Parts: sequence; structure tokens; C-alpha cells
Amino acid sequence: MKRQKREAMLNGPVFKTMMRLALPTIGVLVAQTLVSVAETYYVSFLGTSALVGVSMVFPLWMLMTMMAAGGIGGGVASAVARAAGAGRHADVDALILHAIVIAVAFGLAFSVLVIGFGPHLYAALGGTGEALKSAQTYSIFVFLAAVPIWIVNLLSAVLRGVGNVKVPATVTLVGALVLIPLSPLFIFGLGPFHGFGLAGAGIAISLYYWLAAIVLIRYMASGRSGLHLRRSPLRVDLFRDILKVGILAALGTIQLNIMVLLVTGAVGKFGVEAIGGYGTASRLDYVLIPILFGLGTAVLTMVGTNIGAGQIARARKIAWIGVAASVVITETIGLMVALFPDLWLGLFTHDAAIKQTGALYLHVIAPLYAANAIVFALGFAAQGSGHMWRIFLAGTVRLAIAAGGGWLAVSAFGASLEALFIIVLSGMVISAVICVVTELSGAMWPRTSPDDSAKAQLA
Repeated sequence: MKRQKREAMLNGPVFKTMMRLALPTIGVLVAQTLVSVAETYYVSFLGTSALVGVSMVFPLWMLMTMMAAGGIGGGVASAVARAAGAGRHADVDALILHAIVIAVAFGLAFSVLVIGFGPHLYAALGGTGEALKSAQTYSIFVFLAAVPIWIVNLLSAVLRGVGNVKVPATVTLVGALVLIPLSPLFIFGLGPFHGFGLAGAGIAISLYYWLAAIVLIRYMASGRSGLHLRRSPLRVDLFRDILKVGILAALGTIQLNIMVLLVTGAVGKFGVEAIGGYGTASRLDYVLIPILFGLGTAVLTMVGTNIGAGQIARARKIAWIGVAASVVITETIGLMVALFPDLWLGLFTHDAAIKQTGALYLHVIAPLYAANAIVFALGFAAQGSGHMWRIFLAGTVRLAIAAGGGWLAVSAFGASLEALFIIVLSGMVISAVICVVTELSGAMWPRTSPDDSAKAQLA
């Protein structure tokens, strides 16, 4: 089975293979979103303080999961895919242990930092009284599971790296089916079983991830995946292979979070209704992420496998097919909501002032959602190739223009809300242009010998 998947990625139809890899991952992300929505709904019954407390913890949770799944996880999937494509099967097996070591290190770091310093951060965000206590309680139980959360994400990345998307999808979907009824049981209790209140929500998440981590470790150790977790010496070159991609990808997720935070702050200068409108409209950006991430991880795996096999021309073809698929999907949705913003905004609010700001955002940004799709698709392709520092630079330029330039324009020069959104759009478009130029110049691809190039052209 593993050989068939490798053959499909190296010589099979590109779009069909990409969809086979992408759709289960998209399903996983949708399931995770539903779990998050369900948990927020349950917590809302505990009162405003509990809801505010969870909301303060959420950005840290999102930052950690994005770093684990798309940041360091991208580095793991890239290293595994390139090793598998090159036929270095012993290295593929060894990378499993290296991924677990990295997961434990990052997980412990998040546990110590958030549990130790979280209360100060929540207070700085404005948390007081019961809301601050709720944030502390929830974060303690959630981040006690930071290590298994990282293990689950990085082992899932190992499996994605060899084209096995069904097992990670199954683990996540089973988790969703368990967590949706388990959370209210631990929060509210049932019959003689007394609930734990807000702590119960964190306990349910922790319990799931500890069990999922154990299941995945046993699965990898059994050899049933076609891979085999076993004791082996730790090697600097394998850590480097993961982290040279993973660190830049993780920093990219931090950049994205900083940009959203600073743009929100700039919008806030126009009043509460403006924040509500921007938040409601930009929520669509996050809804599109599961689609872009699902397609992107498929592109990463296929590109990495072909890079390992020396098929550079096919890897570039895969990257552009990934770009095309991402652009078609996001641009279709973008044009629809730009023309009919109430299709989206009307789902969340009937407030005229909020709708006005939301419609302005969608009129300016949504028609060029394609730019964001290009950045995502080529970013994942660069992770697969192992050459992504220029793509990271594109993200840095976007942060400087959209967040830095936007904040300065509003604060120092009194720019309008429309001008702020145009600046945000400019950052997105310029970032996409940098990514395209990087690909066309060949800077995100390894240099090949004549023999490799000939092999790639024949593929």
C-alpha cells in the first residue's frame, strides 16, 4: 500500500492524487471546528465570565495548534516526504522518533510558559475577577495536555508525509464523536456523576489527546503503517532537516497571528461597531483555512516526495495545480460575498452599523482572495521543497505593510477604514507577487544536476 501511494505521487494523475490526499484532511479540520463551536456553546451555559475566560485562552490554543500542525508539523511532513521520495526508508523510520522528541520539547515548553505565565498575560488582556479565574482554570487543564497535543499533530504529520491521511483523519473524527458528548458530561455531570464546571471542558480535551497520543504511538510502533517506530540514535542532520522548514513555518504562523491582532487594534480606533463588522467579515477568512490547509498539505507531501525522487519539473507542476485549485475555490467564494455580502454577514448579525463595516471589508478584500490562496499554496510547496526562507520573507513583508503600515496610517495620518482595508489588501497582494516571483525564479527549488533534470523532464 505504501509503495502504491508513493507511485501515485511520483507518476499518477496529479489532481486526482491531490484530492485523495486533501479531502480527508479538510474533513478533519471541519470536524475540529465543529468541536470548538460545540464546546463554546456548552461553556456559554456557565455564564459570561466562563465564556470570556475561554475566549482569552483561545488565541494561545490556536497559536499552539497552528504551530504544531502547520508549522513544525509542516517541517516533519516535508522531511518525511523527501526521505520517502528518495527511498531512504531507514531515515523515514528514524524521523518518527525525532518528531516525538521535538513534540515533547515543544509541548513541555508550552505547558511551562502558559501555566506559569498565563495569568499575567490574561490580566494584561483585560481579564479581571471571575473571568480571570476562569481563564486560569481552563488553561491549566488544556495545557497540561500540550505534550500529547504536539505528539498527535507531529505523528499525524509523519503519516501525511508518506501519503497516509486516513489514519490521522480517523483519529480526529473519532475524537470529535467522543468529545462532543464527553465535554458536557464533564462540565455539567449526569445523574450521580457531578460535573467539574469549566475545568471539565479542559479535562475532556486533555483526556482525548492523551488517549489519541497513546493510540498513535502504539500504531507507529506496530509497523502496520508501513513505518516503524523503534529505538535509534538521535541525529543532528534529521533534526536539522525538520527544523530548517519547521521553524520558519512556525514563525510564519506567529506572523499571521500578530498581523490579525494589530489590524484588529487599528480597526478598534473606529469604534466597537467597526470591530464587530471586521470580526464578522474576517471570520470568513478563517472558514477558508481548512480548505487551503487541506490542499496545502497535499501539495507539501506530493512536492516533497517528488523532490526526494529528483523530479523537480513534476514538483513544480504539482505546485501550480495546487495554486490553481486553491484560487478557483477561494475566488469563487470571494466574488460571491463581495457582490452579496449579506449572504455571510446576515448569518451573524442584523445590526446595520456592523453590517456596513463588514460589507466594506468584503468589498475591498474578498475579490482578491486569490492572492491569499497563492501565498498558502506556494508556501506549502516551499515547505515540501525544503527551501522556504523567501516565502517566509513574503509573510514578513505582508506583516510590515498590513499591520505596521495600517496601524501607522490610522494612528499617525488619520486614514479612513476603507484606506486601512486597502493597505491590508496591498500587503496580501504584494506577498503573493513575491511568492510567484520566487517560484518562477527557481529560488524555492533545489538545484539539480543535468541527470536529475533529465529524469524530471521524463517523469
